[in-house]
Amino acid sequence: MCHDQNFKNLILDYPRQAPAFFAAAEAGAIDDRARVIPIRQEQLQERLGERFRELDVPLLVEWPDGRRAAEIFVIEEETEARRFSIHRLAHYCLDLAELFETDRVIPVVVFLHGSRYQRRLHLGGAQHNYLEFRYLGCDLPSLASADYWESDNLVARLNLPNMGFSPADRVEVYAHAVRGLVTLEPDPERQLKYLDFVDIYARLDENELMEYRRRFPREEAVMSSFAERFTRQGV
Repeated sequence: MCHDQNFKNLILDYPRQAPAFFAAAEAGAIDDRARVIPIRQEQLQERLGERFRELDVPLLVEWPDGRRAAEIFVIEEETEARRFSIHRLAHYCLDLAELFETDRVIPVVVFLHGSRYQRRLHLGGAQHNYLEFRYLGCDLPSLASADYWESDNLVARLNLPNMGFSPADRVEVYAHAVRGLVTLEPDPERQLKYLDFVDIYARLDENELMEYRRRFPREEAVMSSFAERFTRQGV
């Protein structure tokens, strides 16, 4: 399962909602006047033929009216926390800062599994620290799913199955995710696309699917009608 690609699609399809959920502490200023632009993932090489660094999804946020300086959100998804490298992330951010000639870079890491990872990087000697680096961490399993059941942020609703909840609530969590998709996303094609996202991470078994269909017939009917229509169209 390529979780990186799943989250890349999610962030690119919802470039405003993603920072608002994953980086709420910094994204409050992204209003309707701001322009959010995905930028190239492959960073420039110092020498041709060298291995390049590839980001998950860097987003450039600009305010054309000049009311704020532009910012770059560096959003990385890490499936397994043990594989996370804070040094690699620091390299990414420094590369972007140099490339775009800015110091307004906001690193964000979305953790899908695990909770043990390095949170800060200090480089220095006995007398002083000469480089300090940290990032915004969104540890999905540590979030209480129930706190987001009624969220109007679609990225949050789609990630309900990745948050913390009792196994007894799995069907309820799935239902709130699907209901958010139906009510917050008007595009039928994207509804089907992100129903797959919810299915992948909810992992309902057959009994749970039957319970969902029995308890939530309205959402089930809506998604089934879209699926049937696209099947007839050969999609």
